[in-house]
Amino acid sequence: MTVVKTDRGVEGNIPAQRPAPRQLRLEPMVGLEWSQAIEMPRIVAAAVKPSDIRRAWVHRAPEDQVLALYRATAAGGARVPAPWWLRAVVAGELDSRESGFRVEDRVAQLLSRRIGWEYVPWGADGEAGYWEFMPSEGGPSGHRIPTTILNTDRHTGWIDVLPAHSGSTPSPIAVPGLAGLRARLGEFEAVR
Repeated sequence: MTVVKTDRGVEGNIPAQRPAPRQLRLEPMVGLEWSQAIEMPRIVAAAVKPSDIRRAWVHRAPEDQVLALYRATAAGGARVPAPWWLRAVVAGELDSRESGFRVEDRVAQLLSRRIGWEYVPWGADGEAGYWEFMPSEGGPSGHRIPTTILNTDRHTGWIDVLPAHSGSTPSPIAVPGLAGLRARLGEFEAVR
């Protein structure tokens, strides 16, 4: 109990006034939420194709929610780490996430049947990984970065090839889709 002085004198037996509990107000930190959305599964090291790592929220959540969170995160204008297919969907150049998965899966079907190609699952944040042609790694100078195939939103063929190199990274070769990759694969594999 508290004794309170009023203009009428001292009054006793008045319950103590406790301050109103402060409401904890949390505001979403969209950047943190996005980084969790693209977080790779722990099984990534064992992946042998892109579909093996499609376990993050960005791969499973309803596509409209994924697009909304991406747009909110990218609203500041900075480039947001994201799968190539998501950037293509947002730009209106690819119709859906499933279409992006089909592109990745077709490349995987082609390359996994050929000797020397190895899937590397740990690409840039949010990306689906890439393929390396391991015989091109050695080369005449010893150790080189092997010929690399990756999916991209740079063009609507969705496939880029980085030739084997040492030193500075060469400009990517834009490949016009799976048919273009199939037609030039022997050429890309010949560079050793």
